[in-house]
Amino acid sequence: MKASRITQLLIGVAALATIAGCSTSGNTLPQATTRPSLTTNIDDYSYLIGPGDNLSIFVWRNPDVSGSFVVRPDGMITTSLVEDIPVSGKTPTALARDLEQELGKYIRDPIVTVSVTGFNGPFSEQVRVIGEASSPRSISYTEDMTLLDLMIRVGGLTEFANGDGAKLIRVVDGVQREYSVRLESLIKEGNIGDNVDILPGDILIIPEAWF
Repeated sequence: MKASRITQLLIGVAALATIAGCSTSGNTLPQATTRPSLTTNIDDYSYLIGPGDNLSIFVWRNPDVSGSFVVRPDGMITTSLVEDIPVSGKTPTALARDLEQELGKYIRDPIVTVSVTGFNGPFSEQVRVIGEASSPRSISYTEDMTLLDLMIRVGGLTEFANGDGAKLIRVVDGVQREYSVRLESLIKEGNIGDNVDILPGDILIIPEAWF
């Protein structure tokens, strides 16, 4: 078996506690709702731009300075008039207002609209799946994402997965918490009561079954 592999993954995740604070376990997540449930400000959720995102910037009546831009690894973009604009961690609306201020040095009363056409987001906006998923990877969080949505994105479980032994790691109020989730019950048995909300920054660990 690959017990050492899963052990290493668990050790790596546990290291997050040195940043997030003390870790607690044995908690139970509520069932999925129409809104994510374990945060006080999720109703105000807005997507944050991150490296690798594709941005469409439209400047009204100024097509020459409009266009599509990819956020560089340093979190910046360069337009035809303004170089090295920091964009990572900003909402599209906030970036539009910043661009209006910068472009106002060259254009009279610019009106800017920013749209994100390709999503990666900063790490704080991503959800990570490690272990025995068919396609373990980092995924950009989307509003109202649930555990079932997440598992569809990673292609479900491998044949070696212990789905009902999976753990969800989440930071709540600065404290790292560990929650048990039942993936096999949700995916293979269709028990929708095991579906729970996913939040930005969650880490899902799927261990290997012992045969």
